[in-house]
This record gives sequence, C-alpha cells and structure tokens, in this order.
Amino acid sequence: MVKILYQGHGSYRIDGAAATVYVDPFAGEGYDRAADLVLVTHEHYDHTRVDLVPLKEDGRVLRGKDMTDGVRYASAEHAGVKVRAVPAYNRNHPRGECVGFIVETEGKKIYAAGDTSTTDYMPALKDERLDCALLPTDGVYNMDAEEASSAAALIGAKAVVPIHTKPGALFSDEVAARFHAEGKRVLRPGETLTL
Repeated sequence: MVKILYQGHGSYRIDGAAATVYVDPFAGEGYDRAADLVLVTHEHYDHTRVDLVPLKEDGRVLRGKDMTDGVRYASAEHAGVKVRAVPAYNRNHPRGECVGFIVETEGKKIYAAGDTSTTDYMPALKDERLDCALLPTDGVYNMDAEEASSAAALIGAKAVVPIHTKPGALFSDEVAARFHAEGKRVLRPGETLTL
C-alpha cells in the first residue's frame, strides 16, 4: 500500500512499506519519517528545504538540475524506488533546470509534475497508466486550474491532485474548486491519499 501525505504548497511525502520519498520539501508538517529519497524538481527556494528531511544513512537527494540538460533526462533507482525525470517548464522554469518525476514504488506510478505548464511530453504520459498525478494550479508561476484540468485529461492518471494552488499559502480551496478532472482528489495539508 502506497500513501501520499500532502504537506502543503508543492510539498508531499510518498510512503510505502519499504521506502519513504519526499518531493520538494518546504511547507507544512510531516517531516518526521527518515527518507530513502528526496526529490527536488528545481532550485527555487520554495522547493529546496532538504534540511527539513531526516535522511536514512544511505538516503539520497536527487535534484532536477542534475537529472537533465534540457534535452536528455536521467533515471535512478534506490531502495526499490525507480525515479525517472521528465520535462517540466514554462516562462518561469527553464527546461534545463527543472524536471518532473515519474516515481515507481510497490507497483504504483506517481507523476510529480513539479512547477510547469502543459508540456509537449504530457500526451505520452497516458501510456504510463499512472496511478496518480500531482499538478500545480496557481496560475502565477505555473498553469492555472483550467490549464491543469486540460493537462490532466492529456495525462489520464487514475487520481489527479491539485497542488501549488496559491503563492505564499499552503493551500487554496478556491483554486482547487476550479480544477476539474476525471479522478480529481482534493487533499488539504495533512491529508493522505491511499493508492
């Protein structure tokens, strides 16, 4: 069983029986479990508080800037978790510095979109048969809720969670309400989704 704990803003934790993965640590609570992996999609301050996360002795931090040059995208495997970087970009997030991640753990595939707008890679994600996609929806630094709804249709994940809903806030119910997608799941900070 895999659970996603939404911590707020763009931060969440993926817990499986064998491994714990944090994505873009910065906001909220729930930094009490030691991490096997910490994934940083890009180096903006609101995604890089790796110091909040206790790492296991053999824990690893994977940074988006080290996973792509904007053309090629790297993969890694650690503690039974497979991670593959994929494109993430918009006017605020250059291709060569930002990534999304496909995280595979215990038979589940999770798309951690990072900070992005719709990308030319998203239609290919439908073939991944994703169990969950977490999409930014703030409309300031990323796509807005309406564009994210269209992106969700391209991606076709079983569950789709709106995150990064409002700059400077953990979460916005108003923005989440404007997001419409098949499989929509709204998580407020501190809530979990079981896959």
